[in-house]
Amino acid sequence: MSGEANRAVLIVTRDLFFRAKLEAVARAAGAHVASGGEAAMAVVELSGEASLQRIRELAAAGVAVLAFGSHVHADLLRAARDAGADAVPNSQVEAALRRRLAP
Repeated sequence: MSGEANRAVLIVTRDLFFRAKLEAVARAAGAHVASGGEAAMAVVELSGEASLQRIRELAAAGVAVLAFGSHVHADLLRAARDAGADAVPNSQVEAALRRRLAP
């Protein structure tokens, strides 16, 4: 993995509000926001089976995955953990990303 990819964060979400907030957190920590390709970490919005499959693929490729979703969908958060991600409710995703990117 190249040097830039070591600090690259892939953000997979359709929610533009969360995307902007998460990109700001990543940039503030000195990370590069990846638009595709290699990344050391991915932040994935949980939206059903397709997002769980994406998590499985990323985890199998050695990418650290932070998943987030609604707290009322505990089953989806649990499934994301089973697929290889750290999973948190929406309200905790920014803090969790900050912690993961801290030096």
